[in-house]
Amino acid sequence: MEKIEQVYDNVNTFSSPSGLRITDMKICKVNVPPWGSHLVKIETNQGLVGYGEMRDGASPTYVKLLKSRILSENPCNVERIFRKIAQFGGMARQSAGVAAIEIALWDLVGKAYQIPVYQLLGGKQRERIRLYADTHIESGRFTGDVMEPEAVGNILLGHMKSGFCALKILSVELLMYRKGNVSGATDWLEEYWNMERQAREDGRKSSVEEKAVINGKLYDYNNLAHPFTNLHVTNQGLDCLDEYIGRIRRTIGYEIPLAIDHFGHFPLIDMVKIAKRLEKYNLLWLEDMLPWYLTNQYKDLAKKTEAPLATGEDIYLAENFEPLLKTGALAMVHPDLLTVGGILETKKLSSMAAKYGASMAIHMCESPVACLAGAHAAIASENFFALEYDALDMPWWEDLLETSASPLGAGGHIVLSDSPGLGIQSLNEEVIREHADLAGGELWMSTDDWNCETSLDRVWS
Repeated sequence: MEKIEQVYDNVNTFSSPSGLRITDMKICKVNVPPWGSHLVKIETNQGLVGYGEMRDGASPTYVKLLKSRILSENPCNVERIFRKIAQFGGMARQSAGVAAIEIALWDLVGKAYQIPVYQLLGGKQRERIRLYADTHIESGRFTGDVMEPEAVGNILLGHMKSGFCALKILSVELLMYRKGNVSGATDWLEEYWNMERQAREDGRKSSVEEKAVINGKLYDYNNLAHPFTNLHVTNQGLDCLDEYIGRIRRTIGYEIPLAIDHFGHFPLIDMVKIAKRLEKYNLLWLEDMLPWYLTNQYKDLAKKTEAPLATGEDIYLAENFEPLLKTGALAMVHPDLLTVGGILETKKLSSMAAKYGASMAIHMCESPVACLAGAHAAIASENFFALEYDALDMPWWEDLLETSASPLGAGGHIVLSDSPGLGIQSLNEEVIREHADLAGGELWMSTDDWNCETSLDRVWS
């Protein structure tokens, strides 16, 4: 009798997958730098809850408009629902709602069948997920105070001692920080520097949330794409960048992989000059040197430099990576799960990139929910290299949730357990409240106004 009771204790009696239905969706804004992101909670008729997340800086409208299209659906039919809502996604942040729902659906499927998401993707390709550590060259986010390269190098050394086996430095926009490094229309440059100066002054005296708004204003000002700025790098600028990266390399050595992100918005001919100058530093990749859709320019850049190139955090759907992959320009595809379309699209992209001989790293600058989703996609992907970790300056970041995975930032790796779904045991609502935008004091914002939103969605007649 006792043995029978022990068996019953391990039987999943609260979920009947075939009868599972979506009953509600709620959202919560968490102020994770730089722009904050929305957590998404999908509720069901059997008490199971699935968690997803929208890309940083995305409007909540992108997920609200999908609610009426998923209500009463069985969340276990992930691909059916994805095909239903995928047409409402787009590049960069426009796909945030689609991806958030897709991730939450996989979390629900895993919980319904009591298996981890990675097992639904075909199982493990590895036992742990390598992380690459981000470090900003500014002394604090949004300050504009560029640290000496040795100081940056010492921070990187600390990450290495903590177990990180790959590194990236961000905001290497030295070319724009220092006058004389670039030439361009003087009115445009003066306006830019005035905006930069205001952002620095406001950023030093503002809260984290206010800094995000300030940074967003500067980001909007920088929406002029690379070919249209008509800015050009001077020899002084090239020497400045060359010396800065060289001094960092002399501090950390040449063995550990080092990637670089954020060079500024310069045309192709200038990116060629920059890439060639930096070849000698044995870099892991140069990231997003051009807008991703300039396929032929990426092809030209790859032909003119031996430095590895990576891009992809703003590309929606795996199929849209293929034109770039066909050119052979990319050494590394770099999707963000919350833009590419979620967990399964990332897995599909991995297989596509492998066919063209490219590795995959995963971009991730959001909360631990997105981090765990990325880890499940990563552990099941053959050509995966590393998952981004951008929370080293946020001691509260990992406390946002309780998870069955190993500590997400410790030792430079994540080890996933065999817990169901994404492995989220619970959200730490007290910590979330400290870093959330609350509407009327409620942690989870209702989306009931979108329950009956209708439209003729068919895209053909």
